[in-house]
Amino acid sequence: MAQILIVEDEDNIATALEFIVTHYGHSHRRLATGSEAMQVIRDEHPDLVLLDIMLPDISGYQIVEQLRADPMLTNVRVLLMTARGSVLERRKGLALGADGFIAKPFELAELRAEMTRLLASPC
Repeated sequence: MAQILIVEDEDNIATALEFIVTHYGHSHRRLATGSEAMQVIRDEHPDLVLLDIMLPDISGYQIVEQLRADPMLTNVRVLLMTARGSVLERRKGLALGADGFIAKPFELAELRAEMTRLLASPC
């Protein structure tokens, strides 16, 4: 069972993500803002972070930058999620160190495949 941190400010999307994560047997925690995400990641070392890019306080991009700057967190996988699924957004997220990128709205099968891929990848 993997520990997954969901950082998503939209309740309907967060609820769907929580359902999916639980359905596939993983435990999770949800945050609605990015401001406390780094501390939670440092404290809990989740296996995967489902991270919205457009958060109300700091962006998912900033969180990825901080995460990748910390050598103690290199094994934490990050799947960026955004309603702006452009090629430019994808390139930026991956260049900053995200392990995957998914555009909202996403298909259940696509999300499951990305989660499976990231959780199976070596740290």
